Amino acid sequence: MNRLYSFLYALVWPFFNFVHPGRVIGRENIPEGGVLICANHTRNSDPLFLVYALRRKMPLRIMAKEEIKHWPLVGPILSKTELMIWVKRGNADIGAVKAALKALKSQKKLLIFPEGTRSEEIGEGKTGAAMMAIRAGVPILPVYIPAKKLWFRKTPVVIGEAYTPFLEDRKPTLEDYRTVTQNMMERIAKLEERAQ
Repeated sequence: MNRLYSFLYALVWPFFNFVHPGRVIGRENIPEGGVLICANHTRNSDPLFLVYALRRKMPLRIMAKEEIKHWPLVGPILSKTELMIWVKRGNADIGAVKAALKALKSQKKLLIFPEGTRSEEIGEGKTGAAMMAIRAGVPILPVYIPAKKLWFRKTPVVIGEAYTPFLEDRKPTLEDYRTVTQNMMERIAKLEERAQ
């Protein structure tokens, strides 16, 4: 495990847990080995909720927009943790996709926000997450985090059941990716019921 990651985890945890404590529901659903964690995305703090939901022994690789890499102080520090996969938005970033597939095939846990941007309501997901899970041969783990996060009150992080997105013995089509993506977003949305 990256030493800088361990240091930052321990440094940020007490403060974050004080101002934005999380209440994890379904942690037992996290499978061993490689898995693509797909969550809705409403706030910049969402990745931290997921990092702490999985705990230090299960460090996440995180796909994030490359703009964050250039933020003062934060960007360079995150880059040195070696856990970030920076994505150039606006076109197909082949390098980022290859890095993500490599991480998944190496049995890492990878976090992606399928909608591609923050949204108060769960919207349509992009097909990239489905494509990566199928090509890497790993399960998808749906996660729901509510948009409303009250200071000093526990925010539920609901982890659903991992599932294999495509079982047919043939090469998937674009329509298959769309179907898997729609199903994935529906599974994420359904978890809201357990957050009440």
